[in-house]
Amino acid sequence: MVKSNSLNEKLTAAEMGKLWATYMGNSMSIRVLTYYLLHTEDKDIKKVLNDALQLSESMVKEIEKIFIQEDFPIPLGFGEQDVNLSAPRLFADEFYLYYLKYAGKAGLSLYSIAVPIVIREDVKEFFSYCLNSTKKLLFEVNNVLNMKGLLIKTTTIPTPEKVKFIKENNYLNGFFGDVRNLHSLEIAHLFDNIENDITSKALLIGFSQVAKNEKVKDFFIKGRNITNKHIENCSKKLHKDHLPSPSFLDHLVSTSTDSPFSDKLMVFHKIDMFSMKVRSYANSLSVNGRKDLATMYSRF
Repeated sequence: MVKSNSLNEKLTAAEMGKLWATYMGNSMSIRVLTYYLLHTEDKDIKKVLNDALQLSESMVKEIEKIFIQEDFPIPLGFGEQDVNLSAPRLFADEFYLYYLKYAGKAGLSLYSIAVPIVIREDVKEFFSYCLNSTKKLLFEVNNVLNMKGLLIKTTTIPTPEKVKFIKENNYLNGFFGDVRNLHSLEIAHLFDNIENDITSKALLIGFSQVAKNEKVKDFFIKGRNITNKHIENCSKKLHKDHLPSPSFLDHLVSTSTDSPFSDKLMVFHKIDMFSMKVRSYANSLSVNGRKDLATMYSRF
């Protein structure tokens, strides 16, 4: 896929950074998905996991080609020492679908930001490939979730009767006075944040059970508690308007205390995904039109 660099252009700082981040994330994903595949019984879920694994492997190989061409040191990613393939099942099959959607969103965020800031032809083609392939994978994940009756859908709301313009400042009210109902973008982002956070919480429950280092365990427990509060606060906003919210996935975590992953891999994983959470809350804030939501997202 990578073309020769006929112009002999050096990698820019943006290209180096985005390639490094993509390499590290997919290096980690290879270890996680390899373990998941060993504990998957459902053939449809196994196929999606296998497609995701092949995609991560292809991305890592392509980045290595670019780095070798540029005499750029290959990053020290994650290897066989970071996964214990003999560890028992930590999550149910259904969780893997929610996990792939959660991780796929993080990938889309990384690749979509890279596309407009990379210049070199081979790097542009690579991130275009990453973006299109991840989009295709997410469609596949949603199809399997829907087929199995597991797809979490946002609610429907009444269709507007006509175009209206905002004429009063009370449109922004959220704490006192005439507080309007949530608009569609606010609903979409509340729902999306809850969907991300219920997956994140289940992952944190599993990681906190198996972490060996006490500081690492405490880090995961703190993350779990913060995430739970975020879920509760976002859900309250939906429930106040009599709208449903996604349910917890905690029941999809087993009681195993044998770690399938190194503490290093799990900490990297959660820091990587927490960064997506920061971006997600900032995106939510940018399309919000109520002061109570703005305050909540700023606090998050």
